Amino acid sequence: MNKTIHTPLDQNRAPIHEALERFRQNRVVPFDVPGHKRGRGNPELTEFLGQQCVSVDVNSMKPLDNLCHPVSVIREAEELAADAFGAAHAFLMVGGTTSAVQSMVLTVCKRGDEIILPRNVHRSVINALVLCGAIPVYVNPEVDHRLGISLGMKLEQVERAIKEHPKAVAVLVNNPTYYGICSDLKGIVELAHAHGMLCLADEAHGTHFYFGKDLPISAMAAGADMASVSMHKSGGSLTQSSFLLAGPNINEGHVRQIINLTQTTSGSYLLMSSLDISRRNLALRGEKIFEQVRGIAEYARDEINSIGGYYAFGPELINNDSIYDFDPIKLSIHTLDIGLAGIEIYDLLRDDYDIQIEFGDLGNILAYLSIGDRIQEVERLVSALAEIRRRYQRDKTGLLTQEYIAPQVIASPQEAFYADKISLPIMETEGMVCSEFVICYPPGIPILAPGEKITADILQYIRYAKEKGCSMTGPEDPEIEHLNVLN
Repeated sequence: MNKTIHTPLDQNRAPIHEALERFRQNRVVPFDVPGHKRGRGNPELTEFLGQQCVSVDVNSMKPLDNLCHPVSVIREAEELAADAFGAAHAFLMVGGTTSAVQSMVLTVCKRGDEIILPRNVHRSVINALVLCGAIPVYVNPEVDHRLGISLGMKLEQVERAIKEHPKAVAVLVNNPTYYGICSDLKGIVELAHAHGMLCLADEAHGTHFYFGKDLPISAMAAGADMASVSMHKSGGSLTQSSFLLAGPNINEGHVRQIINLTQTTSGSYLLMSSLDISRRNLALRGEKIFEQVRGIAEYARDEINSIGGYYAFGPELINNDSIYDFDPIKLSIHTLDIGLAGIEIYDLLRDDYDIQIEFGDLGNILAYLSIGDRIQEVERLVSALAEIRRRYQRDKTGLLTQEYIAPQVIASPQEAFYADKISLPIMETEGMVCSEFVICYPPGIPILAPGEKITADILQYIRYAKEKGCSMTGPEDPEIEHLNVLN
């Protein structure tokens, strides 16, 4: 039997970018949308963004293809992306990785289907369950009690969930978590497939796994069926641009139909071209780029750990089980030993030192490193952290450490979200079932999701997080003084 030989595509190409350049040179007279007409109608916007930018903020047309039904330059860009990421299919997403995650879940789940997943997922996963009516089967991850963070899914936990829920349609895995922790993705894929289930990966923070050397395995390399990849995070494209990847067992046409249920029919060519150009950059130079980023991360960990009091944790946590692997590019730092919550350090860095990190929670901060970082900025961060320790260090007695509270699921997210509800003062809701989200953002992992029981521990956590200044979202009440609960 003859094997099909795959010829790599020319990754020097950027078809959408090339088509936009041709379009710009043609000086086409616009009697279509957008109404700013290449910036002429909105000079302040043009001054702010630049003529080059607004001149290619255009609508779909034959020479530029159509994101809803691509047949030419967008199609070529998606084929190049699939080739670069080692996927059978790739889809340009302009609604962020939230849109990609929701499309991924909606592709494989319908009302009443069970899906196995860790509870420390991004809210977009549970949002998708609200939309489609699927039932979550949570694998509650273990917690590192020193760091207060949830870990990966153990293989034995996933196997137990599969045996207890043999009709589940899929297993979803974070690859990696916000903190850089990876589960045994290849092992989970093999388990899922052996039981007739699909495996999905939320790779919002794993773009570099596809291009860097000696990094944790990517979803497509592990044989996963679908993956959502935040190209705008570590990959360098514009905010809100993402890829949805699919393996050979997924029906490309069906995925496109699912995407078109919720994604805009007016896809931004600024976002699409940024995906196109960024994919080309990583395909041609990604290995060298991420080798440099890894070097910066390792230098930063060494310098921060030498300050004392902080713990910039890394691959030394690997135990080949609940921490099967670790993303060495992640710069996650535990702060409680200097007597400050992560969110307090986050605020100090921004307000006193003009340093904006990704997030701070109750016990940790994350300084996000990617293709645009330089060693001099890292040195400024290290210096600021050293000064914060010197100026603000205090006794850590009384600080909460737990970042994850195992939920008690009473009803499906969809059932609870759409049920009859009443609004009560939050401290009067203990023992009731929540019908909305309560989320610290970032990282965007729900403290409460629709259908979950409100416990004393959860209420204490919410009160403490608010006191420490965590940015909280989700409920109808923007002050989070009231919660909607099932009537």
